[in-house]
Amino acid sequence: MVTAKKTTAAKAPAKMAGTAKSGSKKLLFLVGDYVEDYEVMVPFQALMMLGYQVEAACPDKKAGEMVRTAIHDFEGDQTYSEKRGHNFALNKDFDTIDTADYAGLVIPGGRAPEYIRLNKRVLEIVREFDKAKKPIAAICHGPLVLVAAGVLKGRTASAYPACGPDVGCAGGKYAEIPIDKAVVDGNLVTAPAWPAHPDWIAKFAAALGAKISI
Repeated sequence: MVTAKKTTAAKAPAKMAGTAKSGSKKLLFLVGDYVEDYEVMVPFQALMMLGYQVEAACPDKKAGEMVRTAIHDFEGDQTYSEKRGHNFALNKDFDTIDTADYAGLVIPGGRAPEYIRLNKRVLEIVREFDKAKKPIAAICHGPLVLVAAGVLKGRTASAYPACGPDVGCAGGKYAEIPIDKAVVDGNLVTAPAWPAHPDWIAKFAAALGAKISI
């Protein structure tokens, strides 16, 4: 449980306490080069703020190495534009991942899902989380990894609209929702793009059992 209490003292900071303390709950991010900048940076930091120990890993890379990010924006074109983003530091060796150590999984979007889904261990990790009914959050192109892992059959999921046909081909039902909203189906929390961060992260936190109040 994560609780923020507002005090009457003008200078007193908000206090957070509960079961989701740093080190007591671990979350895994699966990322790769040209992961979408907002979709990795914002949830990574927000979930740390809630008290989770958040670890990010990339196939064939180790803790201390970097992945490059891409900024996808919506500027009136028929599809998103893409620009170079920040470097994002990894803090977990991919080869040492044990899914039993984690409470949940996050798969950001961008270009990374297109190629990390070719890694056999990535797909095994997704299936292990899903089999254990642990919360999985995927956004934008992230559901492409869920498609490749074969976990969407008979389930409802959102994604970037261009990935909607992939959801359908995998036996899932594509959720046509506003770009700033997320959808939950069992342990899956999915959303179309980074404008959905407030709803997507809140729904993922709820799926993890966290309770946030001010």
